[in-house]
Amino acid sequence: MKKLIIAPDSYKGSLTAKEICDIIGDVAQVNFPELEIIKLPIADGGEGLVDALLFAEIGEKVFVRVKDPLWRDIEASYGILANGTAVIEMAAASGLPLLKNSERNVLEATTYGTGQLIKDALERGCREFILGLGGSATNDGGAGAAGALGIQYIGRDQKVIYSGKDLRSLVRIDDSGIFEKINHAQFTIACDVTNPLYGSNGAASVYGPQKGASLQDVIQLDEGLRNLAEVVMRQTGVDLQTIPGTGAAGGMVVPFLIFTNARVRRGLDVVLDTINFDRHLQGCDLVITGEGRTDYQSSMGKAISGIGLRAMAEGIPVIAISGALQSGYEGLYESGISAFFSTCREILSLDTAMANAAENLRNTAGDVFRLIKLGLS
Repeated sequence: MKKLIIAPDSYKGSLTAKEICDIIGDVAQVNFPELEIIKLPIADGGEGLVDALLFAEIGEKVFVRVKDPLWRDIEASYGILANGTAVIEMAAASGLPLLKNSERNVLEATTYGTGQLIKDALERGCREFILGLGGSATNDGGAGAAGALGIQYIGRDQKVIYSGKDLRSLVRIDDSGIFEKINHAQFTIACDVTNPLYGSNGAASVYGPQKGASLQDVIQLDEGLRNLAEVVMRQTGVDLQTIPGTGAAGGMVVPFLIFTNARVRRGLDVVLDTINFDRHLQGCDLVITGEGRTDYQSSMGKAISGIGLRAMAEGIPVIAISGALQSGYEGLYESGISAFFSTCREILSLDTAMANAAENLRNTAGDVFRLIKLGLS
């Protein structure tokens, strides 16, 4: 074996994708001292997107004072790659992890801070954007982000709307004050969700409860998003409900689809293409990937399946080392994964498993490489 690619997603809550790369890489080097090792931390468009792309590409992290989902001042960050592309995780300014469970209030939550990050990048000269939508705390139809960029959602009382609770009163969207630099920008929106904007499978109904919405809140938010779609149809002729993914992140994509040069792509494809994953596959003998938990959902467009499919197309075997294997993971054999290993070797509580994640991963990786050496001997 001459060349190995290590391309895991994070073990959320315990190990970052970079930490996983380093642990597996160290074990691989001990067993194969002459091995060329390519470390490619992966994210699927949500948490870890900025760090994954900055690791693979030369760039810098920028820190900005912005508003969090509840209008509090925080410091959030985004990345600027060497080619000038800004990489922004919506969760950095408008994410659920910024709030305690008791603070989740999707009626009041706003994406304004994400708009501030975008504006800051525009002011620094960025014209190409990758915007990851995972982990939002919001359901404002993009009203907050739009407002930060000079696109105003106007209610019946002529007040500007910034959160989901007031979308039912929306009467028009005014883009006359749009931040001019955005007209020259291209947005690639990394999104793995195909939900429509409203309805039983829409943003509020499916994702509202995990953001703190009660049944009554869900009804109010869904009515607001339906009204937003009607206003957009009346003003622009665009039927948002027919566009897959408009329900992502509480309708965050809406103002970008209508008022900017934007396209929506599967998050993992954005990441793999940006880091030139297919080029790295050339001459590769083995790919090792993994994630915190591998189950039937992992085949639905998540990192591990996408990596497997690309490697399979080149005839390269893939081993997955995950924190846990649960029912349905076997379906990923068809996505190019050759073998699966779990780092949990005994019955453990989740807290214990996470606390010992690094040691467990190192031990499992050691077994994997000893097995590979045996097969090559």
